[in-house]
Amino acid sequence: MFHIYCPHCCEYREEEEFHPKGQAHIARPIEPEACSDEEWGNYLYFRKNPRGLHHELWVHNAGCRKFFNITRDTVTYEIKEVYKIGENPAVVSSEKSAQ
Repeated sequence: MFHIYCPHCCEYREEEEFHPKGQAHIARPIEPEACSDEEWGNYLYFRKNPRGLHHELWVHNAGCRKFFNITRDTVTYEIKEVYKIGENPAVVSSEKSAQ
């Protein structure tokens, strides 16, 4: 078991209090009704599943019930940073910074 820092409660809590909700920073289409079925399906169902750094959306389900983002290494399961919704991650992979 490990502890996760909640940026809203400002304390570390046990992993069981949190639930991952998928990939973070997914932009909703500006005009969903103008999307093709394929574009809308891609938005709803297709997510990145990288080996290495990944930005994820989590919720403090058994605590404050607020959402926040985590940058986590999917190979080692190490949490690199925790930040609130609307903030930009400080830790990014070299692949993303090169783009």
